[in-house]
Amino acid sequence: MAKAMLRLRLSAHDAHYGGQLVDGARLLSLFGDVATELLIRHDGDEGLFRAYDAVEFLAPVHAGDFLEIEGEIVQVGNTSRKMRFEARKVIQPLPQVSDSAAELLAKPLVVCRATGTCVVPLAKQRLKP
Repeated sequence: MAKAMLRLRLSAHDAHYGGQLVDGARLLSLFGDVATELLIRHDGDEGLFRAYDAVEFLAPVHAGDFLEIEGEIVQVGNTSRKMRFEARKVIQPLPQVSDSAAELLAKPLVVCRATGTCVVPLAKQRLKP
């Protein structure tokens, strides 16, 4: 099935809590961006996110972290598209060393996983797989 990936660095603007901690809603927003790309690739339309079936926050995310957000369509119905998402931290800042120090993690750290369903009304589906 179709896959998509987004890479980005979270900024101080993304921090919501003390210690530059980023809230989980920011990760869900990024999953939504990946879902939109998947729907455009699959159907030629942005579609709509209907619901998350499951969300697991597995590790903290902070301003300055670099994330990979990956998603894929795992099941296709007439109008529904079931998807799975995973967010992985690949680089983290090292403020204890210096303001600009950072490290590439030897193994990406999974920080969040989710599954959900999006819909694309039949009248909006422009592409046929």
